[in-house]
Amino acid sequence: MTVKFVNMKHSQTDEVSLELGRRMADRLRLRPELLEIARVNLSRWSRQNASASSLLRCYAEWQAMLARPVDEICDLLCAETDDAQRLRQNSPFAGVLSPAEVWEIKSHFYHATAAA
Repeated sequence: MTVKFVNMKHSQTDEVSLELGRRMADRLRLRPELLEIARVNLSRWSRQNASASSLLRCYAEWQAMLARPVDEICDLLCAETDDAQRLRQNSPFAGVLSPAEVWEIKSHFYHATAAA
């Protein structure tokens, strides 16, 4: 059975992205070498989206953030600020969590709202 999360409200998407950020931060605190996944993703995405100036600006913000200490990066991933929320929309940490973990988080928020 395939469930699509297209009916999620923007607020739900933000909740999902915050929970994904929290889980990624937990993982990064234990294994800071996972930052390399984000660096590789940014490099690849920058090449693929070379003509998309708005994405390149976001990628540049992330590249600058990845030069900071791990604790600061983790704080950003968990922050409930407008800037953190905006940056999480283009998080370079794809691949840090397994697809099953991502699915579980999305499913939890989707079904929690559907039940309400």
